[in-house]
Amino acid sequence: MTIDKIRQDAQPAFVLHTYPYLETSLLVETFTRNFGRVPLVAKGAKRPKSLLRGLLIAFQPLQLTWTGKSELRTLHKAEWQGGQQPLKGMALICGFYLNELLVRLLHRDDPHEQLFEYYQETLVALNTQKDYTPILRHFERRMLKELGYALTLNEDAESGKPLNPDEEYCYEVERGPIVTNGSKNSSGPQLRGKTLLDMEKDDYSDSITRQQSKILMRYILNHYLDEQPLHTRQLLRDIHTL
Repeated sequence: MTIDKIRQDAQPAFVLHTYPYLETSLLVETFTRNFGRVPLVAKGAKRPKSLLRGLLIAFQPLQLTWTGKSELRTLHKAEWQGGQQPLKGMALICGFYLNELLVRLLHRDDPHEQLFEYYQETLVALNTQKDYTPILRHFERRMLKELGYALTLNEDAESGKPLNPDEEYCYEVERGPIVTNGSKNSSGPQLRGKTLLDMEKDDYSDSITRQQSKILMRYILNHYLDEQPLHTRQLLRDIHTL
Protein backbone atom coordinates (compact mmCIF):
# COMPACT_ATOMS: atom_id res chain seq x y z
CA MET A 1 0.00 0.00 0.00
CA THR A 2 1.43 3.38 -0.99
CA ILE A 3 1.57 6.17 1.56
CA ASP A 4 -1.15 8.04 -0.35
CA LYS A 5 -3.54 5.10 0.18
CA ILE A 6 -3.25 4.91 3.98
CA ARG A 7 -6.72 4.15 5.36
CA GLN A 8 -8.26 5.41 8.59
CA ASP A 9 -11.35 3.48 9.66
CA ALA A 10 -14.31 4.58 11.82
CA GLN A 11 -12.70 7.71 13.27
CA PRO A 12 -14.85 9.75 15.71
CA ALA A 13 -15.49 13.12 14.07
CA PHE A 14 -17.72 16.14 13.62
CA VAL A 15 -18.31 18.14 10.44
CA LEU A 16 -17.25 21.75 10.89
CA HIS A 17 -18.11 23.05 7.44
CA THR A 18 -18.83 21.86 3.90
CA TYR A 19 -18.12 23.56 0.58
CA PRO A 20 -19.27 22.66 -2.94
CA TYR A 21 -16.50 20.84 -4.81
CA LEU A 22 -16.71 20.27 -8.53
CA GLU A 23 -20.16 19.33 -9.82
CA THR A 24 -21.31 16.56 -7.50
CA SER A 25 -18.86 16.53 -4.60
CA LEU A 26 -18.25 18.31 -1.31
CA LEU A 27 -15.14 19.50 0.44
CA VAL A 28 -15.65 18.69 4.12
CA GLU A 29 -13.71 20.27 6.98
CA THR A 30 -13.85 17.81 9.86
CA PHE A 31 -12.73 17.84 13.49
CA THR A 32 -11.59 14.36 14.44
CA ARG A 33 -10.64 13.09 17.88
CA ASN A 34 -7.40 11.36 16.84
CA PHE A 35 -6.18 13.47 13.92
CA GLY A 36 -7.45 16.99 14.61
CA ARG A 37 -8.79 19.05 11.72
CA VAL A 38 -8.84 16.95 8.56
CA PRO A 39 -10.03 18.09 5.10
CA LEU A 40 -11.87 15.44 3.11
CA VAL A 41 -13.37 15.18 -0.36
CA ALA A 42 -16.77 13.50 -0.37
CA LYS A 43 -17.02 12.38 -3.98
CA GLY A 44 -20.53 12.37 -5.40
CA ALA A 45 -22.05 13.45 -2.07
CA LYS A 46 -24.48 15.81 -3.80
CA ARG A 47 -25.96 13.05 -5.95
CA PRO A 48 -29.49 12.01 -4.84
CA LYS A 49 -28.55 8.36 -4.31
CA SER A 50 -25.25 8.99 -2.50
CA LEU A 51 -24.89 7.14 0.81
CA LEU A 52 -23.15 10.27 2.18
CA ARG A 53 -26.02 12.59 1.32
CA GLY A 54 -27.75 13.85 4.46
CA LEU A 55 -25.05 12.55 6.81
CA LEU A 56 -22.46 15.30 6.43
CA ILE A 57 -24.12 17.88 8.65
CA ALA A 58 -22.66 19.86 11.51
CA PHE A 59 -23.01 19.07 15.24
CA GLN A 60 -23.79 15.37 14.77
CA PRO A 61 -21.38 12.68 16.06
CA LEU A 62 -20.03 10.62 13.18
CA GLN A 63 -17.54 7.89 12.46
CA LEU A 64 -15.64 8.59 9.26
CA THR A 65 -13.48 6.35 7.10
CA TRP A 66 -11.04 7.89 4.63
CA THR A 67 -7.90 7.19 2.64
CA GLY A 68 -4.98 9.36 1.70
CA LYS A 69 -2.06 11.16 3.26
CA SER A 70 -1.93 14.21 1.00
CA GLU A 71 -3.48 17.56 1.94
CA LEU A 72 -6.88 16.45 0.64
CA ARG A 73 -8.03 12.96 1.57
CA THR A 74 -10.96 10.96 0.18
CA LEU A 75 -13.96 10.17 2.37
CA HIS A 76 -15.33 6.67 1.85
CA LYS A 77 -17.86 6.15 4.61
CA ALA A 78 -19.78 8.10 7.23
CA GLU A 79 -21.85 6.57 10.03
CA TRP A 80 -24.10 8.59 12.32
CA GLN A 81 -23.56 7.76 16.00
CA GLY A 82 -26.81 9.26 17.28
CA GLY A 83 -27.58 10.77 20.66
CA GLN A 84 -27.23 14.45 19.77
CA GLN A 85 -30.39 16.54 19.32
CA PRO A 86 -30.20 19.10 16.49
CA LEU A 87 -29.29 22.60 17.64
CA LYS A 88 -31.98 25.20 17.07
CA GLY A 89 -32.34 28.98 17.17
CA MET A 90 -29.65 30.83 19.07
CA ALA A 91 -27.98 27.57 20.11
CA LEU A 92 -27.49 26.79 16.41
CA ILE A 93 -25.82 30.15 15.78
CA CYS A 94 -23.59 29.61 18.82
CA GLY A 95 -22.63 26.24 17.36
CA PHE A 96 -21.67 27.86 14.06
CA TYR A 97 -19.53 30.29 16.07
CA LEU A 98 -17.66 27.40 17.71
CA ASN A 99 -17.14 25.73 14.34
CA GLU A 100 -15.81 28.91 12.77
CA LEU A 101 -13.33 29.33 15.61
CA LEU A 102 -12.08 25.76 15.15
CA VAL A 103 -11.76 26.08 11.36
CA ARG A 104 -9.82 29.31 11.74
CA LEU A 105 -7.59 28.45 14.71
CA LEU A 106 -6.83 24.73 14.43
CA HIS A 107 -3.90 23.66 12.28
CA ARG A 108 -4.61 20.72 10.04
CA ASP A 109 -3.49 17.30 11.26
CA ASP A 110 -2.76 18.58 14.77
CA PRO A 111 -4.58 16.27 17.23
CA HIS A 112 -6.33 17.80 20.25
CA GLU A 113 -8.18 14.91 21.89
CA GLN A 114 -9.12 16.89 25.00
CA LEU A 115 -10.45 19.77 22.92
CA PHE A 116 -12.55 17.26 20.96
CA GLU A 117 -14.11 16.13 24.24
CA TYR A 118 -14.68 19.76 25.31
CA TYR A 119 -16.38 20.46 21.98
CA GLN A 120 -18.69 17.47 22.41
CA GLU A 121 -19.58 18.58 25.95
CA THR A 122 -20.25 22.13 24.74
CA LEU A 123 -22.71 20.94 22.08
CA VAL A 124 -24.63 19.06 24.78
CA ALA A 125 -24.63 22.19 26.98
CA LEU A 126 -25.98 24.33 24.12
CA ASN A 127 -28.85 21.87 23.78
CA THR A 128 -29.70 21.67 27.47
CA GLN A 129 -28.95 25.13 28.94
CA LYS A 130 -30.55 28.48 28.21
CA ASP A 131 -27.75 30.84 29.26
CA TYR A 132 -25.20 30.71 26.45
CA THR A 133 -22.70 33.25 27.83
CA PRO A 134 -21.01 30.92 30.36
CA ILE A 135 -20.97 28.11 27.80
CA LEU A 136 -19.19 30.18 25.16
CA ARG A 137 -16.72 31.83 27.54
CA HIS A 138 -15.86 28.45 29.05
CA PHE A 139 -15.22 26.89 25.65
CA GLU A 140 -13.16 29.85 24.43
CA ARG A 141 -10.89 29.61 27.48
CA ARG A 142 -10.51 25.84 27.20
CA MET A 143 -9.79 26.07 23.48
CA LEU A 144 -7.10 28.73 23.97
CA LYS A 145 -5.49 26.67 26.72
CA GLU A 146 -5.41 23.55 24.53
CA LEU A 147 -3.82 25.58 21.72
CA GLY A 148 -1.10 26.85 24.06
CA TYR A 149 -2.58 30.29 24.76
CA ALA A 150 -3.81 29.86 28.34
CA LEU A 151 -5.08 33.06 29.97
CA THR A 152 -3.72 34.45 33.23
CA LEU A 153 -6.71 35.50 35.30
CA ASN A 154 -5.63 35.44 38.94
CA GLU A 155 -2.38 37.38 39.26
CA ASP A 156 -0.74 40.59 38.08
CA ALA A 157 1.56 39.79 35.15
CA GLU A 158 4.18 42.30 36.31
CA SER A 159 4.25 41.87 40.08
CA GLY A 160 2.98 38.29 40.39
CA LYS A 161 0.66 39.44 43.16
CA PRO A 162 -2.89 38.06 43.42
CA LEU A 163 -5.49 40.23 41.72
CA ASN A 164 -7.45 42.67 43.83
CA PRO A 165 -11.15 42.45 42.91
CA ASP A 166 -11.54 46.19 43.53
CA GLU A 167 -8.55 47.20 41.36
CA GLU A 168 -8.60 48.10 37.66
CA TYR A 169 -6.35 46.17 35.29
CA CYS A 170 -5.32 46.34 31.67
CA TYR A 171 -5.12 42.97 29.92
CA GLU A 172 -2.18 42.51 27.56
CA VAL A 173 -2.31 39.59 25.13
CA GLU A 174 0.25 36.86 25.88
CA ARG A 175 1.12 38.55 29.19
CA GLY A 176 -1.96 38.98 31.30
CA PRO A 177 -3.48 41.65 33.57
CA ILE A 178 -1.41 44.63 34.70
CA VAL A 179 -2.64 47.10 37.29
CA THR A 180 -3.45 50.39 35.58
CA ASN A 181 -2.70 52.83 38.42
CA GLY A 182 -5.09 55.22 36.71
CA SER A 183 -3.26 55.10 33.36
CA LYS A 184 -5.32 54.68 30.16
CA ASN A 185 -2.34 54.45 27.79
CA SER A 186 -2.33 50.70 27.22
CA SER A 187 -3.97 49.28 24.11
CA GLY A 188 -5.57 46.38 26.01
CA PRO A 189 -9.07 46.46 27.52
CA GLN A 190 -9.55 47.89 31.01
CA LEU A 191 -11.15 45.39 33.37
CA ARG A 192 -12.06 44.98 37.00
CA GLY A 193 -10.07 42.52 39.02
CA LYS A 194 -13.42 41.01 39.98
CA THR A 195 -14.20 40.28 36.32
CA LEU A 196 -10.97 38.33 35.87
CA LEU A 197 -11.42 36.43 39.11
CA ASP A 198 -15.01 35.61 38.17
CA MET A 199 -13.78 34.26 34.83
CA GLU A 200 -11.25 32.09 36.61
CA LYS A 201 -14.17 30.53 38.53
CA ASP A 202 -16.47 30.40 35.48
CA ASP A 203 -18.91 32.64 37.37
CA TYR A 204 -20.84 34.92 35.02
CA SER A 205 -23.70 35.86 37.32
CA ASP A 206 -22.47 39.48 37.56
CA SER A 207 -23.70 41.68 34.68
CA ILE A 208 -20.45 43.66 34.49
CA THR A 209 -18.44 40.44 34.41
CA ARG A 210 -20.57 39.23 31.50
CA GLN A 211 -20.00 42.45 29.57
CA GLN A 212 -16.29 42.80 30.29
CA SER A 213 -15.53 39.11 29.69
CA LYS A 214 -17.09 39.36 26.24
CA ILE A 215 -14.91 42.39 25.46
CA LEU A 216 -11.79 40.60 26.71
CA MET A 217 -12.40 37.39 24.76
CA ARG A 218 -13.14 39.30 21.57
CA TYR A 219 -9.90 41.23 22.01
CA ILE A 220 -7.81 38.10 22.61
CA LEU A 221 -9.42 36.03 19.86
CA ASN A 222 -9.07 38.88 17.36
CA HIS A 223 -5.34 38.82 18.06
CA TYR A 224 -5.03 35.12 17.25
CA LEU A 225 -7.34 35.50 14.25
CA ASP A 226 -5.02 38.20 12.86
CA GLU A 227 -7.85 40.71 13.18
CA GLN A 228 -9.89 38.90 10.51
CA PRO A 229 -13.60 39.15 11.41
CA LEU A 230 -15.74 36.12 12.17
CA HIS A 231 -18.88 35.78 10.05
CA THR A 232 -20.96 34.59 12.99
CA ARG A 233 -19.96 37.64 15.04
CA GLN A 234 -21.03 39.92 12.22
CA LEU A 235 -24.34 38.07 12.06
CA LEU A 236 -24.96 38.71 15.75
CA ARG A 237 -23.38 42.13 16.22
CA ASP A 238 -26.79 43.73 16.79
CA ILE A 239 -27.90 41.02 19.23
CA HIS A 240 -24.78 41.33 21.41
CA THR A 241 -24.78 37.67 22.35
CA LEU A 242 -21.26 36.49 21.53
